[in-house]
Amino acid sequence: MNASAPSADSLRAALAALLDGLPPNRAAQAVERLIANYRGTTPTDAPVLRDRSDVAAYAAYRMPATFEAVRGALYALREAAPDWEPRSHTDVGGGTGAASWAVAEAWEDAPPRTTVLDWAEPALTLGRELAAGVFDAEWRRERIGAALNLPASDLVTVSYVLKELTEADRAALVTEAARAAQAVVIVEPGTPDGYERIIAARTQLIDAGFTVAAPCPHSGACPIVPGTDWCHFSARVSRSSLHRKVKGGSLPYEDEKYAYVVAVLPQALGFARAGGTPLPVTPATSRITRRPQIRKGQVLLELCGPEGLGRDTVTKRHGPLYKQARDAEWGDAWPPEDED
Repeated sequence: MNASAPSADSLRAALAALLDGLPPNRAAQAVERLIANYRGTTPTDAPVLRDRSDVAAYAAYRMPATFEAVRGALYALREAAPDWEPRSHTDVGGGTGAASWAVAEAWEDAPPRTTVLDWAEPALTLGRELAAGVFDAEWRRERIGAALNLPASDLVTVSYVLKELTEADRAALVTEAARAAQAVVIVEPGTPDGYERIIAARTQLIDAGFTVAAPCPHSGACPIVPGTDWCHFSARVSRSSLHRKVKGGSLPYEDEKYAYVVAVLPQALGFARAGGTPLPVTPATSRITRRPQIRKGQVLLELCGPEGLGRDTVTKRHGPLYKQARDAEWGDAWPPEDED
Protein backbone atom coordinates (compact mmCIF):
# COMPACT_ATOMS: atom_id res chain seq x y z
CA MET A 1 0.00 0.00 0.00
CA ASN A 2 1.29 3.46 -0.84
CA ALA A 3 2.64 5.52 2.04
CA SER A 4 0.59 8.52 0.97
CA ALA A 5 -2.10 9.27 -1.59
CA PRO A 6 -1.29 11.45 -4.60
CA SER A 7 -2.77 14.91 -4.02
CA ALA A 8 -1.90 18.60 -4.10
CA ASP A 9 -1.03 18.39 -0.39
CA SER A 10 1.26 15.38 -0.73
CA LEU A 11 2.96 16.98 -3.73
CA ARG A 12 3.59 20.19 -1.76
CA ALA A 13 5.00 18.13 1.11
CA ALA A 14 7.35 16.31 -1.26
CA LEU A 15 8.48 19.61 -2.77
CA ALA A 16 9.07 21.11 0.67
CA ALA A 17 11.33 18.19 1.54
CA LEU A 18 13.09 18.60 -1.78
CA LEU A 19 13.86 22.28 -1.18
CA ASP A 20 14.98 21.78 2.40
CA GLY A 21 18.65 22.77 2.47
CA LEU A 22 18.72 24.30 -1.02
CA PRO A 23 19.98 27.92 -0.73
CA PRO A 24 17.08 30.22 -1.71
CA ASN A 25 19.32 32.52 -3.76
CA ARG A 26 20.63 29.59 -5.81
CA ALA A 27 17.10 28.35 -6.44
CA ALA A 28 15.94 31.87 -7.38
CA GLN A 29 18.79 32.26 -9.88
CA ALA A 30 17.94 28.93 -11.48
CA VAL A 31 14.26 29.95 -11.69
CA GLU A 32 15.17 33.22 -13.45
CA ARG A 33 17.27 31.36 -16.01
CA LEU A 34 14.51 28.78 -16.56
CA ILE A 35 11.92 31.51 -17.11
CA ALA A 36 14.18 33.12 -19.71
CA ASN A 37 14.59 29.77 -21.48
CA TYR A 38 10.91 28.90 -21.51
CA ARG A 39 9.94 32.34 -22.82
CA GLY A 40 12.44 31.97 -25.62
CA THR A 41 13.18 29.22 -28.09
CA THR A 42 14.21 25.88 -26.66
CA PRO A 43 16.09 23.52 -29.04
CA THR A 44 14.56 20.07 -28.83
CA ASP A 45 17.96 18.35 -28.62
CA ALA A 46 19.23 20.36 -25.62
CA PRO A 47 17.54 19.75 -22.24
CA VAL A 48 16.84 22.97 -20.34
CA LEU A 49 17.14 21.18 -16.99
CA ARG A 50 20.89 20.64 -16.70
CA ASP A 51 21.46 19.41 -13.13
CA ARG A 52 19.74 18.69 -9.83
CA SER A 53 19.65 22.35 -8.77
CA ASP A 54 17.90 23.27 -12.01
CA VAL A 55 15.43 20.44 -11.55
CA ALA A 56 14.72 21.33 -7.93
CA ALA A 57 14.08 24.96 -8.88
CA TYR A 58 11.87 23.89 -11.77
CA ALA A 59 9.90 21.50 -9.59
CA ALA A 60 9.25 24.21 -6.99
CA TYR A 61 8.42 26.79 -9.66
CA ARG A 62 6.20 24.75 -11.96
CA MET A 63 5.00 21.43 -10.53
CA PRO A 64 2.10 22.72 -8.39
CA ALA A 65 0.72 24.82 -11.26
CA THR A 66 1.13 22.07 -13.85
CA PHE A 67 -0.53 19.59 -11.48
CA GLU A 68 -3.58 21.83 -11.02
CA ALA A 69 -3.93 22.58 -14.74
CA VAL A 70 -3.74 18.91 -15.72
CA ARG A 71 -6.09 18.01 -12.88
CA GLY A 72 -8.62 20.47 -14.32
CA ALA A 73 -8.41 18.79 -17.72
CA LEU A 74 -8.68 15.31 -16.19
CA TYR A 75 -11.70 16.38 -14.14
CA ALA A 76 -13.40 17.38 -17.40
CA LEU A 77 -12.52 13.98 -18.89
CA ARG A 78 -13.98 12.19 -15.88
CA GLU A 79 -17.17 14.24 -16.18
CA ALA A 80 -17.49 13.30 -19.85
CA ALA A 81 -16.65 9.61 -19.31
CA PRO A 82 -17.42 8.84 -15.64
CA ASP A 83 -17.36 5.06 -16.07
CA TRP A 84 -13.99 4.90 -17.83
CA GLU A 85 -10.78 4.03 -15.99
CA PRO A 86 -7.46 3.99 -17.85
CA ARG A 87 -5.29 0.98 -17.15
CA SER A 88 -2.18 2.45 -18.76
CA HIS A 89 -0.86 6.00 -19.06
CA THR A 90 2.05 7.61 -20.89
CA ASP A 91 3.22 11.05 -19.75
CA VAL A 92 5.05 12.59 -22.73
CA GLY A 93 7.68 15.15 -21.79
CA GLY A 94 6.62 14.56 -18.21
CA GLY A 95 9.83 15.80 -16.59
CA THR A 96 9.43 15.53 -12.83
CA GLY A 97 5.98 13.99 -13.27
CA ALA A 98 3.40 16.67 -12.38
CA ALA A 99 0.87 15.28 -14.87
CA SER A 100 1.46 11.76 -13.57
CA TRP A 101 0.66 12.95 -10.04
CA ALA A 102 -2.61 14.37 -11.37
CA VAL A 103 -3.48 11.12 -13.16
CA ALA A 104 -2.68 9.05 -10.08
CA GLU A 105 -4.98 11.29 -8.03
CA ALA A 106 -7.80 11.24 -10.60
CA TRP A 107 -7.96 7.43 -10.51
CA GLU A 108 -6.66 6.96 -6.98
CA ASP A 109 -8.60 3.76 -6.34
CA ALA A 110 -7.04 2.03 -9.34
CA PRO A 111 -4.18 4.15 -10.70
CA PRO A 112 -3.03 3.20 -14.19
CA ARG A 113 0.41 1.88 -15.05
CA THR A 114 2.35 5.03 -15.86
CA THR A 115 5.38 5.60 -18.07
CA VAL A 116 7.04 9.02 -17.91
CA LEU A 117 9.10 10.01 -20.95
CA ASP A 118 11.50 12.95 -20.95
CA TRP A 119 14.83 14.01 -22.46
CA ALA A 120 16.30 15.38 -19.20
CA GLU A 121 17.74 12.58 -17.08
CA PRO A 122 18.06 14.80 -13.93
CA ALA A 123 14.32 15.53 -14.15
CA LEU A 124 13.46 11.84 -14.43
CA THR A 125 15.71 10.99 -11.49
CA LEU A 126 14.16 13.61 -9.24
CA GLY A 127 10.65 12.76 -10.41
CA ARG A 128 11.24 9.16 -9.44
CA GLU A 129 12.35 10.27 -5.97
CA LEU A 130 9.34 12.54 -5.48
CA ALA A 131 6.87 9.82 -6.48
CA ALA A 132 8.47 7.10 -4.34
CA GLY A 133 5.87 5.67 -1.98
CA VAL A 134 3.08 7.61 -3.69
CA PHE A 135 2.57 5.94 -7.07
CA ASP A 136 4.48 3.54 -9.30
CA ALA A 137 5.84 4.63 -12.66
CA GLU A 138 8.55 3.81 -15.16
CA TRP A 139 10.80 6.82 -15.81
CA ARG A 140 12.41 6.59 -19.23
CA ARG A 141 14.75 8.90 -21.11
CA GLU A 142 13.46 9.63 -24.62
CA ARG A 143 13.94 12.48 -27.05
CA ILE A 144 10.53 14.06 -27.62
CA GLY A 145 10.33 14.61 -31.35
CA ALA A 146 9.37 13.16 -34.70
CA ALA A 147 11.16 9.85 -34.06
CA LEU A 148 9.30 9.14 -30.80
CA ASN A 149 7.49 5.80 -30.72
CA LEU A 150 4.90 5.68 -27.95
CA PRO A 151 3.69 2.48 -26.30
CA ALA A 152 0.01 1.69 -26.73
CA SER A 153 -1.76 3.34 -23.78
CA ASP A 154 -5.29 3.99 -22.66
CA LEU A 155 -4.33 7.58 -21.81
CA VAL A 156 -1.59 9.87 -23.14
CA THR A 157 -0.92 13.24 -21.50
CA VAL A 158 1.16 15.99 -23.12
CA SER A 159 1.43 18.95 -20.74
CA TYR A 160 3.37 22.15 -21.44
CA VAL A 161 5.45 20.38 -24.08
CA LEU A 162 4.31 21.60 -27.52
CA LYS A 163 5.88 25.04 -27.19
CA GLU A 164 9.29 23.44 -26.72
CA LEU A 165 9.03 21.64 -30.08
CA THR A 166 9.37 22.70 -33.66
CA GLU A 167 6.14 22.88 -35.64
CA ALA A 168 7.01 19.65 -37.46
CA ASP A 169 7.78 17.85 -34.19
CA ARG A 170 4.52 19.09 -32.64
CA ALA A 171 2.50 17.65 -35.52
CA ALA A 172 4.43 14.36 -35.36
CA LEU A 173 3.91 14.06 -31.60
CA VAL A 174 0.14 14.62 -31.83
CA THR A 175 -0.09 12.11 -34.67
CA GLU A 176 1.83 9.57 -32.60
CA ALA A 177 -0.34 10.20 -29.53
CA ALA A 178 -3.45 9.62 -31.65
CA ARG A 179 -1.97 6.37 -32.94
CA ALA A 180 -1.09 5.07 -29.48
CA ALA A 181 -3.95 6.18 -27.22
CA GLN A 182 -7.62 5.81 -26.49
CA ALA A 183 -7.74 9.23 -24.83
CA VAL A 184 -5.36 12.16 -25.34
CA VAL A 185 -5.07 15.11 -22.96
CA ILE A 186 -2.99 18.09 -24.11
CA VAL A 187 -2.39 21.13 -21.89
CA GLU A 188 -0.60 24.35 -22.85
CA PRO A 189 -0.23 27.81 -21.27
CA GLY A 190 -3.42 29.88 -21.34
CA THR A 191 -1.96 32.41 -23.76
CA PRO A 192 -2.99 33.26 -27.34
CA ASP A 193 -0.13 31.21 -28.77
CA GLY A 194 -0.84 28.35 -26.35
CA TYR A 195 -4.45 28.34 -27.54
CA GLU A 196 -3.29 28.27 -31.16
CA ARG A 197 -1.21 25.17 -30.46
CA ILE A 198 -4.20 23.54 -28.76
CA ILE A 199 -6.46 24.33 -31.73
CA ALA A 200 -3.92 22.85 -34.15
CA ALA A 201 -3.66 19.69 -32.01
CA ARG A 202 -7.45 19.52 -31.70
CA THR A 203 -7.80 19.62 -35.50
CA GLN A 204 -5.24 16.83 -35.87
CA LEU A 205 -6.99 14.65 -33.33
CA ILE A 206 -10.38 15.12 -34.99
CA ASP A 207 -8.87 14.32 -38.39
CA ALA A 208 -7.47 11.13 -36.81
CA GLY A 209 -10.99 10.01 -35.85
CA PHE A 210 -11.15 11.31 -32.29
CA THR A 211 -14.11 13.03 -30.62
CA VAL A 212 -13.55 16.11 -28.48
CA ALA A 213 -14.68 15.38 -24.92
CA ALA A 214 -13.64 18.68 -23.32
CA PRO A 215 -13.59 21.58 -22.97
CA CYS A 216 -15.56 21.97 -26.19
CA PRO A 217 -19.17 20.70 -26.18
CA HIS A 218 -18.73 19.64 -29.81
CA SER A 219 -16.12 18.52 -32.32
CA GLY A 220 -16.93 21.23 -34.86
CA ALA A 221 -14.86 24.28 -35.65
CA CYS A 222 -14.01 26.58 -32.76
CA PRO A 223 -16.41 29.56 -32.90
CA ILE A 224 -13.74 32.04 -31.77
CA VAL A 225 -12.60 34.25 -34.64
CA PRO A 226 -8.80 33.90 -34.85
CA GLY A 227 -7.03 36.92 -33.42
CA THR A 228 -10.05 38.24 -31.52
CA ASP A 229 -9.91 36.10 -28.39
CA TRP A 230 -8.67 32.76 -27.11
CA CYS A 231 -10.14 29.94 -25.05
CA HIS A 232 -8.44 29.34 -21.73
CA PHE A 233 -9.23 28.53 -18.12
CA SER A 234 -7.85 29.17 -14.65
CA ALA A 235 -6.78 26.98 -11.74
CA ARG A 236 -6.12 28.28 -8.23
CA VAL A 237 -2.73 27.05 -6.98
CA SER A 238 -1.81 27.04 -3.28
CA ARG A 239 1.79 27.87 -2.50
CA SER A 240 3.85 26.87 0.53
CA SER A 241 6.18 29.35 2.22
CA LEU A 242 9.14 27.65 0.55
CA HIS A 243 7.39 27.84 -2.79
CA ARG A 244 6.70 31.57 -2.30
CA LYS A 245 10.35 32.13 -1.37
CA VAL A 246 11.57 30.49 -4.56
CA LYS A 247 9.06 32.34 -6.75
CA GLY A 248 9.61 35.69 -5.02
CA GLY A 249 5.90 36.10 -4.28
CA SER A 250 3.98 36.97 -1.12
CA LEU A 251 0.48 35.67 -1.78
CA PRO A 252 -0.45 32.18 -0.53
CA TYR A 253 -1.88 31.36 -3.98
CA GLU A 254 -1.61 32.07 -7.67
CA ASP A 255 -3.92 31.54 -10.64
CA GLU A 256 -2.57 29.33 -13.40
CA LYS A 257 -4.08 30.12 -16.80
CA TYR A 258 -4.12 27.16 -19.16
CA ALA A 259 -5.64 25.92 -22.41
CA TYR A 260 -6.39 22.28 -23.08
CA VAL A 261 -8.10 19.69 -25.20
CA VAL A 262 -9.32 16.22 -24.26
CA ALA A 263 -10.10 13.90 -27.17
CA VAL A 264 -11.17 10.26 -27.16
CA LEU A 265 -11.84 7.52 -29.66
CA PRO A 266 -15.62 7.34 -30.09
CA GLN A 267 -17.56 4.36 -28.81
CA ALA A 268 -18.23 3.03 -32.30
CA LEU A 269 -14.52 2.58 -33.00
CA GLY A 270 -13.73 0.71 -29.80
CA PHE A 271 -10.09 0.29 -28.86
CA ALA A 272 -8.42 -2.93 -29.91
CA ARG A 273 -4.81 -1.75 -30.04
CA ALA A 274 -4.21 -2.17 -26.28
CA GLY A 275 -7.01 -4.64 -25.60
CA GLY A 276 -9.17 -1.91 -24.08
CA THR A 277 -12.92 -1.38 -24.17
CA PRO A 278 -14.95 1.26 -26.01
CA LEU A 279 -15.00 4.65 -24.35
CA PRO A 280 -18.52 6.13 -24.17
CA VAL A 281 -18.25 9.89 -23.83
CA THR A 282 -20.82 12.63 -23.26
CA PRO A 283 -19.42 16.15 -23.72
CA ALA A 284 -20.86 19.01 -21.71
CA THR A 285 -24.03 20.63 -23.02
CA SER A 286 -22.07 23.89 -22.91
CA ARG A 287 -18.98 25.19 -21.12
CA ILE A 288 -18.53 28.36 -19.02
CA THR A 289 -15.72 30.20 -20.80
CA ARG A 290 -15.23 33.17 -18.45
CA ARG A 291 -15.47 33.79 -14.73
CA PRO A 292 -19.22 34.10 -13.92
CA GLN A 293 -20.31 37.68 -13.24
CA ILE A 294 -22.50 37.84 -10.14
CA ARG A 295 -24.89 40.79 -10.03
CA LYS A 296 -27.74 41.62 -7.70
CA GLY A 297 -30.32 38.93 -8.28
CA GLN A 298 -28.64 37.51 -11.38
CA VAL A 299 -25.58 35.69 -12.70
CA LEU A 300 -24.17 36.31 -16.17
CA LEU A 301 -22.55 33.29 -17.81
CA GLU A 302 -20.39 33.39 -20.93
CA LEU A 303 -20.88 30.05 -22.67
CA CYS A 304 -19.65 27.98 -25.58
CA GLY A 305 -22.18 25.50 -26.94
CA PRO A 306 -22.90 23.51 -30.10
CA GLU A 307 -24.40 26.65 -31.63
CA GLY A 308 -21.36 28.76 -30.81
CA LEU A 309 -20.63 31.46 -28.25
CA GLY A 310 -23.44 32.92 -26.19
CA ARG A 311 -24.53 34.34 -22.86
CA ASP A 312 -27.01 33.03 -20.33
CA THR A 313 -28.53 35.18 -17.58
CA VAL A 314 -29.73 33.19 -14.58
CA THR A 315 -31.97 35.02 -12.09
CA LYS A 316 -33.71 34.21 -8.84
CA ARG A 317 -36.76 33.29 -10.87
CA HIS A 318 -34.88 30.20 -12.03
CA GLY A 319 -35.10 28.76 -8.50
CA PRO A 320 -32.42 26.15 -7.62
CA LEU A 321 -30.59 26.85 -10.88
CA TYR A 322 -29.81 30.36 -9.59
CA LYS A 323 -27.89 29.00 -6.60
CA GLN A 324 -26.03 26.61 -8.89
CA ALA A 325 -25.13 29.51 -11.14
CA ARG A 326 -23.78 31.48 -8.17
CA ASP A 327 -21.63 28.49 -7.23
CA ALA A 328 -20.49 27.82 -10.81
CA GLU A 329 -16.87 28.37 -11.75
CA TRP A 330 -14.98 29.26 -14.89
CA GLY A 331 -14.54 26.07 -16.90
CA ASP A 332 -17.55 24.22 -15.47
CA ALA A 333 -20.05 22.40 -17.64
CA TRP A 334 -23.43 24.13 -17.90
CA PRO A 335 -26.13 23.46 -16.99
CA PRO A 336 -25.12 21.16 -14.12
CA GLU A 337 -26.57 17.68 -14.03
CA ASP A 338 -29.65 17.27 -11.85
CA GLU A 339 -28.89 15.72 -8.49
CA ASP A 340 -32.14 14.00 -7.73
